[in-house]
Amino acid sequence: MKIFFTNKPFLNIAAVALLALPMPVFAQTPTADAEMNAFVTTLMKKMTIDEKIGQLNLVTGGMAITGSVTNNGIDNGITKGQIGGIFGLYGTENVRKAQDAAVKTTRLHIPLIFGLDVIHGHRTIFPIPLGMSATWDLGIIQNSAHIAAKEATAEGLNWVFSPMVDIARDARWGRISEGSGEDPWLGGQIAGAMVRGYQGTSMKNADAVMACVKHFALYGGAEAGREYNTVDMSRLRMYQDYLPPYKAALDAGAGSFMSSFNVVDGVPATTNRWLLTDLLRNQWGFKGFVVSDYTAVNEVSNHGLGDLQQVSALALKAGLDMDMVGEGFLSTLKKSLNEKKVTIADIDLACRRVLEAKYKLGLFDNPYKSINPEKEKTDVFTDENRKAARIAAEHSFVLLKNTNQILPLKKSGGSIAVVGPLGDNKRDMLGTWVIAGEWEKSVSVLEGIKHVVGDNVKVSYAKGSNITDDTTFIKRLNFGPGMVGLDAKSPDEMIDDAVKAAKKADVVVAVVGESQSMSGESSSRSDISIPESQRKMLKALYLTGKPVVIVLFNGRPLTLTTENENAAAILDVWAPGTEAGNAVADVLFGNYNPSGKLTTTFPRSVGQIPIYYNHLNTGRPYSDGPTKFKSNYLDISNDPLFPFGYGLSYSKFNYSNIKLSKTKLKGNETLTATVTVTNAGTYAGEETVQLYISDPVASVSRAVKELKGFKKVMLQIGEKKDVTFNITPAQLKFYNSQLKYDWEPGEFGIQIGTNSTDVKTAQIQWEK
Repeated sequence: MKIFFTNKPFLNIAAVALLALPMPVFAQTPTADAEMNAFVTTLMKKMTIDEKIGQLNLVTGGMAITGSVTNNGIDNGITKGQIGGIFGLYGTENVRKAQDAAVKTTRLHIPLIFGLDVIHGHRTIFPIPLGMSATWDLGIIQNSAHIAAKEATAEGLNWVFSPMVDIARDARWGRISEGSGEDPWLGGQIAGAMVRGYQGTSMKNADAVMACVKHFALYGGAEAGREYNTVDMSRLRMYQDYLPPYKAALDAGAGSFMSSFNVVDGVPATTNRWLLTDLLRNQWGFKGFVVSDYTAVNEVSNHGLGDLQQVSALALKAGLDMDMVGEGFLSTLKKSLNEKKVTIADIDLACRRVLEAKYKLGLFDNPYKSINPEKEKTDVFTDENRKAARIAAEHSFVLLKNTNQILPLKKSGGSIAVVGPLGDNKRDMLGTWVIAGEWEKSVSVLEGIKHVVGDNVKVSYAKGSNITDDTTFIKRLNFGPGMVGLDAKSPDEMIDDAVKAAKKADVVVAVVGESQSMSGESSSRSDISIPESQRKMLKALYLTGKPVVIVLFNGRPLTLTTENENAAAILDVWAPGTEAGNAVADVLFGNYNPSGKLTTTFPRSVGQIPIYYNHLNTGRPYSDGPTKFKSNYLDISNDPLFPFGYGLSYSKFNYSNIKLSKTKLKGNETLTATVTVTNAGTYAGEETVQLYISDPVASVSRAVKELKGFKKVMLQIGEKKDVTFNITPAQLKFYNSQLKYDWEPGEFGIQIGTNSTDVKTAQIQWEK
């Protein structure tokens, strides 16, 4: 329970206890494994080749289409035993009809598995995953997944295509919005929390779903930040920087993985045996099943590996178990078996893994375990769920700038002009990937402000600009009907309206940034600034001389140099979800003191990309002084605009120097590193204290620093707390040139601070 106190009369936080969280999923016992093996073996002995291949076929029900291909004849396919699962079909009535067909009309009565892209909530939408990661609060993150699972199962689902754990260092890539940022250790912590939230104590529970970890692997490393593009990196970089979150999700008990669209070492992930079998199963010990991404098997042909029959055989033999939508397995594997291009053992192994997943979910015991019309009425979009979404959103916001403590705003007296195309806007509150989300039920920023201040503050509104005036861009954004449009007024008229409203107000709250469809899948951008139409409006607002508080909506880091120079304050709210407006207003007016921290670096210019805090050094690193023949730019600083881990508060937190238990260690000793953190501000607040370690001399070039831990502390006004980290050799380990995970003796830098740049530093010597 968190309660905030302040000496300011307008701060009034309600104490909220988050839902009790499920404990981690543990591996099945040997007895349970033996029972499962016996059951599946007995069932498979009864199955024909066609029925086995049918289990490997995942089709779309048409309610959620994320590609250019759909499936026809689903009803007929179910009764013939040609379908193992359906995604994009939800609602108890719809799911029951399909499950009835499977268990009542097929020869062996094998139930279907029902999946969906439940990414950051099902009906109740939480902040986008990039925003959730900015909470640095694993409890809130796990709880969001638990609520999503509860709502999804209430509508008949038992499998979700989440979490997306791809490390991303290129803000041009639209799907950076779906992940947890640039750090592999933090990404792994969040991946584990999501899996535990989805799967609960047992996947057989009625309110548990099977997680599907995606996209395996390296999808976030797409060249040029362009969706579906080539990925090419060394094995050392893979193991050190990109693979850890997948392994963390596996260790948390994830039941399934999804192959990615890209190549890995020149071989498409979907047909990559080293990736799906040697690494995932043999090295890591994964026991679940692997599904392709949407038509990923078919798309291997575009990579140049053969026709559909050839690539389907390659995928099966590589370790892919289920083919999403493309029906390559369904239409070609029997022919390939007859031609000895695959074996019956290959088909049996994939079929066994799919059946085992259904067994682990309890579907053979009760195919209808999650089909309860009453829960669909009582467990979905509840007040309790919305309260949790509001709390999560408040914790996700990152205060990037706050000149002269203009925030929080006063809740009584004065006047505010809310301007911007996202100010009185419900559709774009939810963000990307909200298949079942109902934007009409979301709370706009304007509504939220009025909810908080009522009649105590005079609030006016002007749209000010279109999201964009570029008609070509609008066409590309409108992959769904009515997502982005043009106002009946001209751009100049809208700016005039905004200026008039600003001149009559004490403070301007400019709600600007990206619309829902500007980030997410197939939403790469070469220009990651706020769209020009909105920048023109902001320029006119700056010229009024009134303080401009920017409320920024975005699914990626944006280039904000001009905004940072001219705005009085910038509050990054990502895409906050269902309770967007209420959460924004809570923070703007001090009901909650912002505590979010960036998990991605914000560049000054798109030309700095890729930019990330844990980079390697160069032979000619730039430091203060002459710039020629150094690793630097001629026209801008190397430094980001906002570094990883950055985020302001209405409070001010001071850090003492680091106190070490010792400076010379040997072997498996434990080092304690302590800082005293003091709240020197005038508001109670929460601070995320971050631990980084540097390894300046090693057998391979090492990152300049790496995040190795964090702790969140709540501090009242004037309060001090000692924050201690226990450090062992496990936190010194890295992958060497032979891909051995180990640590090497020598000097290490211990850094503790409020972000990756602003740290206190101490040196130690650690020998083996």
